[in-house]
Amino acid sequence: MEKEKIGLYLGLAGVICFSLTLPATTIAVEHFGTTIVGLGRTVIAALLVAVILIARREKVPNLQQFKSILIVAAGAVLGFPLLTSWAMKTLPVSHGAVEVALLPLATAGIAMYRGGERLSVRFWISSMIGSGAVILYAGSSGFGSLQVEDAGILAAVIILGLSYAEGGKLSKEIGSWQVIAWAIVIGAPIFVIPVALSISADMLDAPVQAWGSLIYLAVVSQFLAYVAWYAGMALGGIAQISQLQYLQPFLMIIFSALFLEESITTMTFVTAIIVVVSVYMGKNAPISNNHTSAKVIEKG
Repeated sequence: MEKEKIGLYLGLAGVICFSLTLPATTIAVEHFGTTIVGLGRTVIAALLVAVILIARREKVPNLQQFKSILIVAAGAVLGFPLLTSWAMKTLPVSHGAVEVALLPLATAGIAMYRGGERLSVRFWISSMIGSGAVILYAGSSGFGSLQVEDAGILAAVIILGLSYAEGGKLSKEIGSWQVIAWAIVIGAPIFVIPVALSISADMLDAPVQAWGSLIYLAVVSQFLAYVAWYAGMALGGIAQISQLQYLQPFLMIIFSALFLEESITTMTFVTAIIVVVSVYMGKNAPISNNHTSAKVIEKG
């Protein structure tokens, strides 16, 4: 129980950090463009990560672990940052936040196959309540009709769901921060050329908020948040900790109100309460591993 509690706290810390990603992206992409914000953050993060890996003399992953790291890199280092940077050039944060709320379902579904977890009926009911509340909230709040950029956000959600599930599983073998660290180091060299070609002198005139957002995306969103998140999933279970992601869209909306002056309605808080209840239900739902007995007995 102590292990699960620590996993819960780490997962929550990761979600809070991730919740600032879309607002920071919206600020940074206006001044630096999609390539710098989507891929440049990895190049910047790689400088920090490489120093840490060398200083700690971390063991190089084996071939099987390397394959999993490639999946993590495809989602967390390439797919999600690039697609969201492109989409957030036109979409409001509130719109993107609602679609990102579908991430727990994507993560949990993939975890059934990649993480070997068998999910209970109560878990799926809580997931449907949470996602359903978010969808109803989107419709009632008039966030607008679907756009081409919405497809980019939804694709990013699926890709990141696979990355989360694979990273949560691999973190049990090599450690939580090592998963994203190696993914960043592997991806960064590929991004150097397109990032270098996208740099312009005009970027030097970007305001402090834009530079701060870019640094946040590189150091926190791209690395430190994943350290907390993967550690949380390793300790608390991939599917259960993924339920915390239902809080993310509302935290994003709150941060967008603070930093981008977007309005917050009463409906936001009402829906947030419903989502928090569904998170609690999912967190306490019984989950078994496919390698163990199929019989699950729920206490209480």
